[in-house]
Parts: sequence; structure tokens; C-alpha cells
Amino acid sequence: MAAAFLSTLGVAQASEPQNYQLGLQAPVTPVAERISSFHDMLLIVITLITLFVLVLLLYVMWRFSEKRNPNPSKTTHNTTIEVLWTVVPIIILVVIAIPSFRLLYFAETIEDADITVKAIGRQWYWSFEYPDHGNFTFDAYMVPDDELQPGQPRLLATDNALVLPVDTNIRFQITASDVLHNFAMPSFGLKMDAVPGRLNETWAYVPAEFAGQTFYGQCSELCGTGHAYMPIMIQMVTKEEFAAWTEQAQQEFGRVDEPAPVRVADAAAATPESE
Repeated sequence: MAAAFLSTLGVAQASEPQNYQLGLQAPVTPVAERISSFHDMLLIVITLITLFVLVLLLYVMWRFSEKRNPNPSKTTHNTTIEVLWTVVPIIILVVIAIPSFRLLYFAETIEDADITVKAIGRQWYWSFEYPDHGNFTFDAYMVPDDELQPGQPRLLATDNALVLPVDTNIRFQITASDVLHNFAMPSFGLKMDAVPGRLNETWAYVPAEFAGQTFYGQCSELCGTGHAYMPIMIQMVTKEEFAAWTEQAQQEFGRVDEPAPVRVADAAAATPESE
């Protein structure tokens, strides 16, 4: 079975939030790396602004105290200062906007994808489809606390992992079947809304060094009472392991275009009673 096949890959090193963690999770994809660099740049900018404002406040408290100014100034306007506090913030915003737009364009531009995976948000779990590899589909539910295995993180582990190959341009198609959801994978720099009736797209590329590792994300949209219980678990494998897994998954999971199996109870209810 596909789940048993994954267990033969060895213990995966998990990428997940850590206790008392400061900052972003370690970036894995090119998009996540650029987001991390942009975040670090913004941290420097806001720190400099904060220190500058703090120095101004301390100077004003010292220079214009009642002790030093028994006769307060009657000045109401200063053209130079008003021009500066208007122009300087504009310059700062322009400096921030240029790399920001570049990052947005890079994150939204999908190169020639090697494979496509469709993620469907549901109340409250995820369904995944592989249209390029037999068009099979499966659901991924959160593992309950009483069923967690050693090493599985609480509220993040799922019964079925989204298995993806490394060194591959992966296109994610994201939608929902009921209400708004959000497909978020911090290590990949992914955070895309899942909207009913709409197909949003994004992409990811994971280098070969991350083969065998497991990454965790969650729904990041307040979608209802089960919002906190629909995690995302991605297992990265080599291309050879992915090919072997898809062969087994085609046998284990159903095809998207196949009719759903009819339960006995439903069939009995649909059959008219004989008179």
C-alpha cells in the first residue's frame, strides 16, 4: 500500500514550528528564500525607523522641557519639517515597493510545470488529485491525538501525506468545495486562498537535498469550527521513489473520473418499495 511504501523511506526529518521559535521557518523553496530575505530587509528598515523616532522623542523631551524653556515657542508651522516628513516616508515606501513587486511577480509566475497537483479544501480536511499520474485522488484527515505515533506532531500529522518529488517544478491548483480555505505551507513560502468555484495557482521547487523530509502546514483561513483541524503534510521523495509511489497509489486510491461507490444503505433507500 502507498502508506506502507512511505514507511520504507526511513525516518523523515520534519520541518515544523518549534517551541519558542523566533522568526520564520527555514526556507526550502526559491520563493521562501526570497520571502525570508525580504523579511530580513524589512526588519532592518523598521528597526532604523524605530530608533530614529526614539532618538527624536528623547531629544524633544530633553530640549523642550519646561526647565529649559520657561517661555514656550509660539511656532505653529515649519515648512521644511512638513516637507521632510511627507517626502521621506514616500521614498522609504518606494524603496520597499521595488523588491516587493519583484517578489510578488516571482511567486506568481509559474514556469513550465513538470507535474500538477490539485488541492481541494473541504470542511474540514483536504483532498488531493494527481491529474498527471493516473488522475487518482485521496483525502487527508488530521491524525487524532489518541492515534498519534512517536514523532508525529500533534495537530499537524495527517493519515495520508501529499507526496511530491524533489528537483521538480510543481504546479499547485487550489480550490474549495464549500467555504473559503487557505493552503499554507510556511517552509515553501506558500499561502494561497482556496475559493469555491475558482481555481488559484501557485508553484514550488524543492531541491534534492530535502528528499526524505516531511513538511507541515495548515489551513490559514477561518473556515469554521474545524478550522484548526485540517493540517497539510507534504512528504518529499526522490523522482524514483515518487514514480514507485504513484504506481501503488493508483491501485490504492480511486480515480477522479470514476463514479463514487454507492453504499448499500443509500441503494436501499433509493429503491422504491414494491406494492
